[in-house]
Amino acid sequence: MRPALLITLLGFIILIAATYCPMLRAFHIKTLDVYDLSRPYGMIIMLTGVIGILCTVLGQIKVTRIAAWASLILVVLLYVAAFLKVKASFSFIPFKGIEGFLTKQIAFKWGWYVLFAGSALSVIGALASKKRVYTEGK
Repeated sequence: MRPALLITLLGFIILIAATYCPMLRAFHIKTLDVYDLSRPYGMIIMLTGVIGILCTVLGQIKVTRIAAWASLILVVLLYVAAFLKVKASFSFIPFKGIEGFLTKQIAFKWGWYVLFAGSALSVIGALASKKRVYTEGK
């Protein structure tokens, strides 16, 4: 297997593992992973990673590129959704000081770095891999 495909494979494996890493910590009590944030969305990210792994192993470079870009887009959308949800969670409270205090009690954790790293590695590896061209020798 070529090095670019190994990087892609490693990226998809990291992406799947990152779905179990802590993403948010609420009030220093509970940590949330991707499946706690949104179970169906987490399953879609997992499915994208599995499709990416299978297509990388089977040598389907075009589908691997599509899965890599889809994983990056899904991770960015999840981050934006989580960020907006945290900022709007306590907007119903009329006191800005209390609202700000409660919003600061929800912290983003290190799992986002792993999730972005996995999808970025898969995109980098997919862009670096090229389909083999066979030429006839005379």
